[in-house]
Amino acid sequence: MTVLLFDIDGTLLHAGGAGQAAMELALAEEFDRREKVHGIPTAGRTDRAISADLFKFHDLALTDENIEKFKRAYFQRLPHALQNLGGAVLPGVPDLLSALSGDVHWLLGLLTGNFAEGAALKLRHFGLNEHFGFGAYGDLHVERNDVATIAWSETQRRRPLALPEEVWVIGDTPADIACGRAIGAKTLAVATGYYTLDQLKICEPDFLCADLADTEAILDVFRGALPKMAK
Repeated sequence: MTVLLFDIDGTLLHAGGAGQAAMELALAEEFDRREKVHGIPTAGRTDRAISADLFKFHDLALTDENIEKFKRAYFQRLPHALQNLGGAVLPGVPDLLSALSGDVHWLLGLLTGNFAEGAALKLRHFGLNEHFGFGAYGDLHVERNDVATIAWSETQRRRPLALPEEVWVIGDTPADIACGRAIGAKTLAVATGYYTLDQLKICEPDFLCADLADTEAILDVFRGALPKMAK
């Protein structure tokens, strides 16, 4: 059995900016911080890291109490933001996930920087939640590699004899490639997020593609039937 660990934003779906909008609204309405945020990168980062930067930007104390208050407010506002800001499932994703979910040779999980509840809300909104039985999330860790370590531990709980090379990490950022490499997994990079094919190619993923639209080609990658790189 091959284990496939998927990123969410930029890999499976575009949320239309709903996450950022819900976070900013949470800060405005719960903490009275309304200054327009700038200079905080989000692609490939954990929500915990992004939250820490937001708190620093707004001069808020990064206490457990404040973080929990912020997360609750964010989760309350995220469904409305998802409903009103559009967003979409990315090309090929429904067909690919359906093919994988219907085959006992694959075990699907998540390796995402999203807060766990935020991930669930996004996946439910776009009708993708049924495909994933486990995951590792960005609630506690600033570094993506630490989330990958959790994902590997969760994989071993379900497949005690799994080898790292039987795991694929699928994502759209250099951070996804790096964290997959950190746990010895293979990596598939897809240029449907912030980074271009050329930018991702520099990071040397095991496989690189423009999108996930060609279901059979992607399945062949996971089966080991295709060469290392494609454009």
